[in-house]
Amino acid sequence: MAPYGSDDSTMTEEADDRYTGRRKAARYVVPVAVVGVAAATIGLVPAIADSGDPDLPEITAQQLIDRIAESDVQELSGTVKISTDLGLPDLGGLESSLGSGAMGESGDGSSADPSAKLMELASGTHTLRVAADGPDRQKLSLLENAAEYSLIHNGKDVWGYDSQSNEVFHGTAEEQKDEQRDVPATPKDMTEEALKAVDDTTSVTVDGTAQVAGRDAYRLLIKPKQSGTTVGAITVAVDAKTGMPLKFTLTPASGGAAVIDAGFTQVSFAKPAASTFDFSPPKGAKVTEEGEMTAPEEHTERAAPKSEDELAKDFEGLKVIGEGWNSVATFDTGGEGIPSGSEVGGDFGGFLDSLGDKVTGKFGSGTVFQTRLVNALVTEDGKLYVGAVTKDALVKAADSGK
Repeated sequence: MAPYGSDDSTMTEEADDRYTGRRKAARYVVPVAVVGVAAATIGLVPAIADSGDPDLPEITAQQLIDRIAESDVQELSGTVKISTDLGLPDLGGLESSLGSGAMGESGDGSSADPSAKLMELASGTHTLRVAADGPDRQKLSLLENAAEYSLIHNGKDVWGYDSQSNEVFHGTAEEQKDEQRDVPATPKDMTEEALKAVDDTTSVTVDGTAQVAGRDAYRLLIKPKQSGTTVGAITVAVDAKTGMPLKFTLTPASGGAAVIDAGFTQVSFAKPAASTFDFSPPKGAKVTEEGEMTAPEEHTERAAPKSEDELAKDFEGLKVIGEGWNSVATFDTGGEGIPSGSEVGGDFGGFLDSLGDKVTGKFGSGTVFQTRLVNALVTEDGKLYVGAVTKDALVKAADSGK
């Protein structure tokens, strides 16, 4: 089916009303937030098998956005496939040379701690089983070879279980909420994060239809109008009946595979059985309570989560250069930039050199660290420039900020 629905002339203005108060920060946060989705939206994120091209009633982009906003799916179960390719370098043996960290083998934590376990979704391809029954019951299971990791929220309890190590993590929903506040947690959250970036620098259209996990869906296409951004396009497959996003795909401007391709391969909106969310630690399992978690020696005094006012004070020197998808956040770290590999020496020094590209400009000199989506420039005098923009755009921003 040919794409139908074009940029809605009133869409930007109406979207501003819907997302009042969030757009200013979103100009530079959203592209970064979309990256974080891979690791943080572990929940019900949708790479889906598309098939067919259903014939659905025409709908405008604004109507589809409204349908997403009004969607209120409380019950579901299904299988999700997530593929993430940020183009990060292979750490090889470096990881082991730096130690096993604070989790598992070091004895400082639990391999079942969700804050560490779910970071695995930041790269590669993974299969998950998900289930939800309202705001107080959710379950996610990460299937890896012969092992399985499950995260269960049932009422006030949050359980993490790693079958490979036979370790259990136990916390409360309130504690986890404090840990993960403001983090997108569902496909709908992911889509809303992307929609915050919609302004006159963005094209939003309905790009035909698709069938996802056996369900008819509309395709919402979000594309930057500007050049210089690393974001090529965001495509969201929206369930025609419920308005729930079923698939989220972010492709880079450089082409090639999607940076994030996440979606349901199977989905049901029937109420899951209550037993789905039951959990008791298996016999012989090591159980770690949230309050028992310890950190490496240098982090033994763990600070409480900061308030919005405290965070604002920490970043009061933060500035934004440019607009829309070309926005670059800049901040003076007060440091002396990134040392060169020769200064550091050893395996880690070589690793540093392999990560960054040396650049120069009116601002002086610095190092650009690149992924397929978010790039950062650290100058020799300790200034940081970061955004979903190209290396040249970062250098231009640094020159303009000089």
